[in-house]
Amino acid sequence: MHKKIVLVSLAALLMAACGNTKKSTVETAAAMLPVGPTFVADSAYAFCQQQCDFGPRTMNSEAHDRCGEWIAQKFRDYGMKVTLQQADLRGYDGTTLKSTNIIAKYRPEQTERILLCAHWDSRPWADNDPDEANHHKPVMAANDGASGVAVMLEVARLLGDSLAIGVDFVCFDAEDWGTPQWADSEGSDADTWALGAQHWAENFTHHPSPFIIRYGILLDMVGGQGAKFYQEQVSKYYAPDVVRKVWAAAEAVGYGSLFPKEEGHGITDDHVPVNQKAKIPCIDIIPYYPDCDASGFGPTWHTVNDDMQHIDRNTLQAVGQTMIQVLFSEK
Repeated sequence: MHKKIVLVSLAALLMAACGNTKKSTVETAAAMLPVGPTFVADSAYAFCQQQCDFGPRTMNSEAHDRCGEWIAQKFRDYGMKVTLQQADLRGYDGTTLKSTNIIAKYRPEQTERILLCAHWDSRPWADNDPDEANHHKPVMAANDGASGVAVMLEVARLLGDSLAIGVDFVCFDAEDWGTPQWADSEGSDADTWALGAQHWAENFTHHPSPFIIRYGILLDMVGGQGAKFYQEQVSKYYAPDVVRKVWAAAEAVGYGSLFPKEEGHGITDDHVPVNQKAKIPCIDIIPYYPDCDASGFGPTWHTVNDDMQHIDRNTLQAVGQTMIQVLFSEK
């Protein structure tokens, strides 16, 4: 099983459990007015480019470490309290991965908080590339990595002292070292993905006691051309109210067409350990291309073409403005 593959058993579970889902009390889009500052797509695009300028941010590489330092400093520049959660994690093949989760806190004194997260490492192997000669080449990861961090950085830049609620920005590491398609593998390899998120979730604690993260939003591949963000199945199972909240926010700011209310697929991604281990209701904003033969995640997923030429400012704008709407709608 590879990262971001439809989970058939989960789909069955969802159908069985739907009758037990609590009725949502989330505002409808019709009742919402746009709030908060204007998200600047050009700025997010530049943040994406700056990450790619380091080269592929593959684990244990100089480019990875230099980019991590840059990300942490950008959050500090915007007034965040930054913590680096470092750990030696074991890759699918036994490789020791020098992992760093970058945790940036906006208003760290606030006990009521929202989690925004994305992974910042690059896939070491373009194992879904149509050219087999590229299967052992690293992925630049402009979309599958840099775009989510770029949106979070632009949101952080815009917050200033505007919000009363706290926000945790978490950049997960070692997400994309999952078992490659060309490797010999027996049984499920779902646990070989999202290693940084697994480590974060296993060590997460609601401390001090009044401290609570209301919910989380994972941003994964949020800058691709032609992207639409269907409602992902794991998200709907663990956090249906958050799904409704976010999709209503997208509609309120004029991007409902990029956030269809139809269901997408079920994904093995960073939000799974956040939900299962940290017990934080967390959704995944991730694209679904139902008509793409190469991948349901679009033609550049895990290929050498995941580069800046395939990043769309309009996609960044849609996701970023939706995040602004969500945060500034919190009471």
